[in-house]
Amino acid sequence: DLDRFRARRSTTAMIEVAGKQVFTELSEIVDPAHTALLIIDMQRDFCCAGGSFDRLGVDISAYPPVIERIGELLAAARQAGVLPIFIQMTVLPGRASDSPAQIRFNLRLHDGHHGQAEPLPYAVDGSEGQRFVPGLEPRDGELVVKKYRSSAFWGTNLDQLLRSNGIKSVVVTGCTTEGCVESTARDAMFSDHYVVIATDAVASDDPAQHEASMFLMAHRFDLATS
Repeated sequence: DLDRFRARRSTTAMIEVAGKQVFTELSEIVDPAHTALLIIDMQRDFCCAGGSFDRLGVDISAYPPVIERIGELLAAARQAGVLPIFIQMTVLPGRASDSPAQIRFNLRLHDGHHGQAEPLPYAVDGSEGQRFVPGLEPRDGELVVKKYRSSAFWGTNLDQLLRSNGIKSVVVTGCTTEGCVESTARDAMFSDHYVVIATDAVASDDPAQHEASMFLMAHRFDLATS
């Protein structure tokens, strides 16, 4: 058995465990034939001057360079035949999609940025702030997944879309690192997809939380620059 294992390793990086073929090299994992690029919450309310987060006093200075890098990665993905999927945070009018627990969660997220009793509305369905940032808009026919919680898998059809298109691996980009990015990455793994974090294409308004999240994800997922 050991000799057969060594023989396989000499010709391919894929290994066999309990009769299952397992990718071990980044080139295998991100083969365009079975890879999707997830672009998470790159929306005007979160990343642009004048959006909800900017008006709330959140530091959005980390986002412009990430927008540029995601744009370059998106262009390369389209050229290579990688499936792009645009994840769009959505809040229904009147907070119909927000439970009391979710409202409390949102209040805690930005506790230091406001003194109001109600969280500032953001990404309201159909609003200007819900739109994707300039340069990262989907083309006609490209997939958009609206989500109502941090994870792009929770209560959405994302997993169905990935499986329907033969996707085994996801490259994760967007914001925020410790929030929707990490939540989506974990659920992607739990849904049996290989996960690669594009380390220079994720960002947060809180550098300490970004670094803490990257430390945790480095022990769970493959990491690579855009």
